[in-house]
Amino acid sequence: MRFWIVAGAVALSGCGGEMIPAARPAPYVAVPSAAPTAAPASVVAVKGQTAPRLIAQFGQPAMDSSEGVARKLQFAGPICVLDTYLYPPAKGRGEPVVTYLDTRQRDGGPIDQASCLAALAARQPAGR
Repeated sequence: MRFWIVAGAVALSGCGGEMIPAARPAPYVAVPSAAPTAAPASVVAVKGQTAPRLIAQFGQPAMDSSEGVARKLQFAGPICVLDTYLYPPAKGRGEPVVTYLDTRQRDGGPIDQASCLAALAARQPAGR
């Protein structure tokens, strides 16, 4: 028994008598609220565009098809494919504009829309 008392005293003497500081609460850190995700600027810039403006920006479409009042323009580059869907305004007057767009890699895999739009726009000659 005496061994355990001596061993305990030796172990405690190694502490040097210093006390461990008391735990303090961490300061308050505000957690950012989840804001709605906005579309990248380039995607926002494409929505609402007319066919002539799309062609000026991305060149001649690889495919141009119509079904009823809807028109689909497809632009293909070495990296990705952009499908734009143009519909007339809700009141039926005016030129059809892009209301929906979709992008994909050439092999069909997903790609960031802004990256695809930038790649397609970059391949156009500077003098457009």
